[in-house]
Amino acid sequence: MQVVRRTAARAGQPQQVWYAAYGSNMHRERLRAYICGGRPRGAERWYPGCRDRTMPTESVPVELPGAVYFATTSPVWGGGRAFYDPAAEGRTFAVAHLVTPGQFSDIAAQEMYREPGAELELSGVLTHGRVSLGEGRYETLVYAGELAEHPVLTFTAPWRLGEVPYVAPAAAYVRYLASGLLQAGGRTAETVARYLSGAPGAEGHWSTGAVLELVGE
Repeated sequence: MQVVRRTAARAGQPQQVWYAAYGSNMHRERLRAYICGGRPRGAERWYPGCRDRTMPTESVPVELPGAVYFATTSPVWGGGRAFYDPAAEGRTFAVAHLVTPGQFSDIAAQEMYREPGAELELSGVLTHGRVSLGEGRYETLVYAGELAEHPVLTFTAPWRLGEVPYVAPAAAYVRYLASGLLQAGGRTAETVARYLSGAPGAEGHWSTGAVLELVGE
């Protein structure tokens, strides 16, 4: 497991980027729907996929500065969804997938409920660390730092931790998050379950034992 450190701005359009997934896209089956198209098990939505349907050349467990919390209600899962506040105190467990900028653009578009196909201009987020493309969910790009000489990028909501009501995540969603973290390696089931059950929105609704039971199903 590698820790991503905040770094200074970088120039130029990268050839590859790490897409740091901290939600259900940590799971490769779920990510495959975003890249190759399809509907993952437990989800209600069909995804068109990326223009380039090549799966990531590498996926590694990482830890980002900041905190994850659950808020709003997902029409896909029926419960709260994960959001990332890079400025909050804490640590975020994630899985970094090495993809092209075009694939990152298409994955982000699908998360924003937009049609994939438009290239995102990444110079702004690489320079400023955070760029808003809209007021909606997952329409804020975040540059988390560097890993193996490639930028680590993700997306989140424009609001901060505590600015919106927390909503407990559904069982199918929690299962994907936990399974995705375990797939990537580097962490025990107990560590993953404790992390997820302690996140704002899940805390008080999901116990460590309940998360462990989901993973064991």
